[in-house]
Amino acid sequence: MEILSQTAILVVTLLVLLGLGVWVGVALLASAVVIFLMFTSSPVDAILGTTMWAHSASWTLTALPLFIWMGEILYRTRLAEDLFTGLAPWVGRLPGGLAHVNVVGCGIFAAVSGSSAATTATVGRISLPELKSRGYDDRLAIGSLAGSGTLGLLIPPSVVMIVYGVAAQVSINRLFIAGVVPGLMLMALFSGYIILWSRLHPEAMPDPENRIGWGERLKRLRLLLPVVGLIIGVIGSIYAGYATATEAAAIGVAGALIIAGIGGSLTRSSFIEALFGATRTSAMIGLILLGAAFLTSAMSFSGLPADLAKVISESGLGKAGLIAVLTVFFVLLGCFLDGISIVVLTTSVVMPAIAAVGIDPVWFGIYLIIVVEMAQITPPLGFNLFVIQNLTGRGIFEITRMIVPYFLILVLAVILLTAFPGIATWLVQQTI
Repeated sequence: MEILSQTAILVVTLLVLLGLGVWVGVALLASAVVIFLMFTSSPVDAILGTTMWAHSASWTLTALPLFIWMGEILYRTRLAEDLFTGLAPWVGRLPGGLAHVNVVGCGIFAAVSGSSAATTATVGRISLPELKSRGYDDRLAIGSLAGSGTLGLLIPPSVVMIVYGVAAQVSINRLFIAGVVPGLMLMALFSGYIILWSRLHPEAMPDPENRIGWGERLKRLRLLLPVVGLIIGVIGSIYAGYATATEAAAIGVAGALIIAGIGGSLTRSSFIEALFGATRTSAMIGLILLGAAFLTSAMSFSGLPADLAKVISESGLGKAGLIAVLTVFFVLLGCFLDGISIVVLTTSVVMPAIAAVGIDPVWFGIYLIIVVEMAQITPPLGFNLFVIQNLTGRGIFEITRMIVPYFLILVLAVILLTAFPGIATWLVQQTI
């Protein structure tokens, strides 16, 4: 009965504080204090100090603000415009036409930004007006952007991957490598649906783009060289074993500054804006991580994770049953919380249960990120929905109807990942 009362008090405390508008990090800290006072006799103040220091003095964690800063710098460049111009001649003749630019563009930008919201906003501010002017159906243009924007969480470098790696004590390099094949799989699924939709709704498609010669195609393709070089510098250095995630993040910042400088968008004002933007985001995530670390300590002292793992292991759910239950649980959380909050709130609780049924923590990290991607497009608080609402002026629920197929594609991705775990683990086994 103690596990039920402890879980109920924790959930109610969190929901009340979050419902009152308290910052997520502060709500986590306050909930931890409640658990300490009600279910342990340990000194709260002493444990708070040691926990804060132990989890903030982390070399691995330094990659987080660097990758965020890299994304902030690139957000203020002409990268999205160059992506559209460079990709359009290559995808314009495919069934679905330029809607594929949303998929490929988001996939490329995700590889240098690490943020779903930044990926959606950066690609969308260029692609949506262009697709609208060419007569593309809003269901296709907006839906494909919302779905593809979630790739910012999965294709490395990913901020959420770093958060999960720190919270679960899993190698960030291994997570980055594991995210590549699932990311490419999702891109293929999104593009496949666009092709299918265009075949089923030919009346909603504009006339095919004029064919562009190979000379012009290659000329425009050169616009992609800076971002391709940056991807090779950041991700390639990790895969080749030349750099840790933190060192690769430093390479990424340097490369982003060079791209912005050559493109003429690196001014004193843009540099300061990017720096302050990265500082605000990093501080917010840092507070959430510290709050989650303290809550983890509180639950460890109270014995909640061990008791929960025991209950799950004795329930006979097995791997598939546990994943099915957790998927529903995470999607429900996604209705009310952002992706980072979901990861830090749940990791410490579910990891013992994951270990109890023998699930690989690297595989589980990729699974968790795909489910968190669902949360990005789940009303009423899906972050990508708000980004697209800001870009288009459409209502949240109107946008939601447009993204239902892409949500179902993410569900399909979870099923495929569960049925074929090698999708996430094969490249790690080949590389490390």
